[in-house]
Amino acid sequence: MRRAFKFRAYPTRPQEHRAVRLLADHCDLYNAALEERREAWRTRQVSVSYGMQSAQLKDIRRADPQGQGRQSFSAQQQTLRRLNTVFAAFYKRAQQGKAGYPRFKPYSRFHQVRFVAGDGAKWTAAPVGGWARAVFQAVGTVKVHQHRPLPGTVKTLQLKREHRRWYVIVIAETDPEPLQATGRAVGVDLGVARFLTTSDGEIIPNSKFLARSAETIADLQRRKERARRGSGNRKRLRRALAKEWRKVRNRRRDFHHKTARILVDTYDAIAVEELHIADMTRRPAPRPDPNQAGAFLPNMAAAKAGLNRAILDAGWAQFANILTGKAEEAGRRVVFVNPAGTSITCHTCGRECARPRQDTVICPAHGQMDADVNGARNIATRAGLGSGQAPAA
Repeated sequence: MRRAFKFRAYPTRPQEHRAVRLLADHCDLYNAALEERREAWRTRQVSVSYGMQSAQLKDIRRADPQGQGRQSFSAQQQTLRRLNTVFAAFYKRAQQGKAGYPRFKPYSRFHQVRFVAGDGAKWTAAPVGGWARAVFQAVGTVKVHQHRPLPGTVKTLQLKREHRRWYVIVIAETDPEPLQATGRAVGVDLGVARFLTTSDGEIIPNSKFLARSAETIADLQRRKERARRGSGNRKRLRRALAKEWRKVRNRRRDFHHKTARILVDTYDAIAVEELHIADMTRRPAPRPDPNQAGAFLPNMAAAKAGLNRAILDAGWAQFANILTGKAEEAGRRVVFVNPAGTSITCHTCGRECARPRQDTVICPAHGQMDADVNGARNIATRAGLGSGQAPAA
């Protein structure tokens, strides 16, 4: 299996300038390849593929020796593969319905380049807490703080810019490290009021990272919009705003990693709802007023917008990806089940329950119970894990 390790990089000022030039050259290549595909689609004369564009790299490098010719050939192929992946996802979305066509990227939004280890890039490891070295063609040897061990064989290196910070992402081929079996299985119900409820009755509250920082972010956003474009004050506010968003993102990811680690260490099998976040966060359709042309009836759009923000703040999709990756590494099993009706169906008798409050359901036969715990036990049952309930002591 392949794992990604992200390390902070500390390039010198000249190296940083060369790294910015590297990103700009790859951005130009990406946009030129996208333009070729757009023109081919418009004229409908030929279908452009990755293989065709990769074959043109020699001529492109020969025509621009001080630009594209300075860059790693294999890294340029990785950029073309990146565009090919974008188009493959676009075609898949187009088959399912409406999909936006891939767009050109400005320099300010092209942040990373991937290299193949041993071909344009090289990684020299260091003891934990020491200074590793990452060598990139056209950039040089960059100091990297290796804060954790790096097992396995290094396959690719990515040089990434996050505003004013630089990182090296190392993709390594590693062997699974199975954990000792615990003989326990669990169903997990994800929510907004509570982030996670297990079939054992354990509750992990929702930290609501975005909501906690919303006031600060809104204030910085207002100040930035009032500042004159191109001014130093606007640039400083933009950096402060990016820093605040980075904090929210890092806190949420850290919370997801720690929560997933607890589940993987505790249970052999974990059942989770297969949630379709895009459908859940879609805006409600407008409701035309049949009695007045051009008018619309209330459709609860404001309330739905608040719910959508809470769902996206919880980051269920990211948590599911992290949980799946950790489970694969540890030899655990993650099962995704259909979430329909899990909360309002009694996990004991299967009858439909009444739900007078968001956190409570009432079964006609078994009475009142916690809605999230009931849902988690239904999820465990659907995954073939029994009720997922811990045995009585």
